[in-house]
Amino acid sequence: MNRSISWMKYMALAAVLVMVLSGCGAAGGSTNGAAQASGGAQAGQAEGGNLTFALATSPDTLDPHRSGLAVTVRAIRTIYDNLVVQLPDGSIKPWLATEWSVSEDGKSYTFKLREGVKFHDGTPFNAEAVKYNLDRVIDPATKAANSLALIRPYSSSEVIDEYTIKVNLESPSQAFLGNLSQALLGIVSPTAAQKYGDQLGKNPVGTGPYTFVKWDENADIVVAKNKDYNWGPETVENKAAPHVDTITFKIVPEEATRIGSVQSGQVLAAETVPPQNIAALKNDPNQQLLQANTVGLPYTLFFNLRKAPWDDVKVRQAVQSALDVESIVKTLYLGNYERAWSALSPGILGYDASLEGSINPDINKANQLLDEQGWVKGADGIRAKDGQKLTLRYVDGSPNREKRNDIAAIIQQQLKQVGIAVEVEITKDVATVIYQNWDYDLYGNSQVNSDPNALYAFYHTSAEGQRPTLSGLSDPKIDELLEQGAVESDADKRVEIYNQIQQYLIEQAVILPIYVFPYTVAASKKVEGIKFDSLGYPLFNDVRIQP
Repeated sequence: MNRSISWMKYMALAAVLVMVLSGCGAAGGSTNGAAQASGGAQAGQAEGGNLTFALATSPDTLDPHRSGLAVTVRAIRTIYDNLVVQLPDGSIKPWLATEWSVSEDGKSYTFKLREGVKFHDGTPFNAEAVKYNLDRVIDPATKAANSLALIRPYSSSEVIDEYTIKVNLESPSQAFLGNLSQALLGIVSPTAAQKYGDQLGKNPVGTGPYTFVKWDENADIVVAKNKDYNWGPETVENKAAPHVDTITFKIVPEEATRIGSVQSGQVLAAETVPPQNIAALKNDPNQQLLQANTVGLPYTLFFNLRKAPWDDVKVRQAVQSALDVESIVKTLYLGNYERAWSALSPGILGYDASLEGSINPDINKANQLLDEQGWVKGADGIRAKDGQKLTLRYVDGSPNREKRNDIAAIIQQQLKQVGIAVEVEITKDVATVIYQNWDYDLYGNSQVNSDPNALYAFYHTSAEGQRPTLSGLSDPKIDELLEQGAVESDADKRVEIYNQIQQYLIEQAVILPIYVFPYTVAASKKVEGIKFDSLGYPLFNDVRIQP
């Protein structure tokens, strides 16, 4: 029988998606609280056409199991489907799985699968295909990225019959069913995965509403209508084949060019609207602004606790006290982004609102903490100890996504006031610098997620042989709390557990939360029907392009 997770009711706040803002007012009807693009008139019956949609950055791969980037989801949501879908109210509903039951001990799920579904290459969708996908994620040869954290504690699957599969977990998980709805656990064609191997990311094959056409790297990704599609989820009105013929995702990192291309009509829609353009778009009679709240882990700066002196809590607390995060967020985002206060964003189960306002700039405290730890200012104003200057290596990626490079520049100036030299490195090769060499003192990241169990992959002590965490935190107390939070079925107890974790991370200055990201899209009023899923990713099943 179809069962929803009881704690999901606490996620209702996460479902609040801001309706279209334009000079003509809010858009017409929407489904499940999702924002919808509309020109202000009733939806017509236009069919066909090519939706051009500008992305701020390029996907790393179109293989969902190997990607670690949110931008990848914008594209692959068109190509792949999932076993289940999460509605904006947090409930879990059928998609490729029509129903399911959970064992008494919470360690196995038995799914009944939709019949008559085929992958784009003609491979039938069935229990064997699902088993292949789940096993593929945990196979070390796959080199899975975020999908591996999402699928844990998956251990094995048993094919009961062609359309029935039993999925076994190592331990109960309150996050597992919801995680199966996330695009990075999208179902890939086993035939294609075996044929292309490491190159599946360049040759993606799913069961989704659009089929892959081509990817010209750093230029565009093209997908075309899947004419056989007839199994859309409850988050869209159109369960059948899409209305538009093709979507061209154009990769346009330069924000002025990206938004200018919408205003000039070169593209019909573009994501990640710069804060300085929002007011103009709201007042433009030919354009509309769509916005959706994202939930999960806000943009956060992680100290690398494996490196001195950042293994010293008082030195980290000095940095925490020296920074004026409020000023950074207001200066760069003009009131359009909220300041983050915690390791979790508002709207997710367990978010600790008591942390709001708890950390404010205190230069005197910062100086006092550094003095106590023996860091003495030299003639150049930079502190030193035992002949070693107090230097913080701040690494960020290129291009300048969401003005993150600008954050680094402001922090460099703010920390100079207390005698900390900040060396900023902007790199196009984050994968090597951060995830292979671990060569940083401070690095920022965020993650869209529907469950606080997302904290596990960031703060639990890494098992031997597994990829280290960004912070390098290793605390038995936090490990125990994270393990409890993953299995606890009582929502109130889960909230208490995750509150303790969030408070520890701030009190110990393990992280510096910066901002909560609102996903924004500028679109021509010719475009109707762009919606967002419960995590704020765009959906294109209902899109029509009016003449």
